[in-house]
Amino acid sequence: MQQKPGLRGTSHFAIVMSKRTEQLAQEIQHILSEVIQYELKDPRVGFATVVSVDVTADLQLARVRISVMGSPEERRETMTALERARGFLRRRVAQELSYLRFTPELRLTLDTSLDYSLHIDEVLRRAADERAANPPRVTDEE
Repeated sequence: MQQKPGLRGTSHFAIVMSKRTEQLAQEIQHILSEVIQYELKDPRVGFATVVSVDVTADLQLARVRISVMGSPEERRETMTALERARGFLRRRVAQELSYLRFTPELRLTLDTSLDYSLHIDEVLRRAADERAANPPRVTDEE
């Protein structure tokens, strides 16, 4: 794992993935998406989508970003249920990727980028509405 330049001593790491690790990450994302959607029986798991997977160069760790629709409480419950099912999820990945000598540890994180983009969209929409209601005044002196 290589550190981003200028961020020495912080926890902000960039995962530099080779073509092989990118392909592995895509396979893990596909497997986890299928397993979460069709195989997990926990009723607490709501509408969850695997947004991305980043695999470290040594294939020991896979960071899985998951987007969950619903209220903050539903999101919390879904992430708790997925954390409890992490062993099952890793075992299913190992079964599907039996050619790997070692199955990466799964680190599940809640992805909030969709929430952020919706917030930005709302702010821009309000600014446009306000500008339409109060257009700027243009004077001839300018």
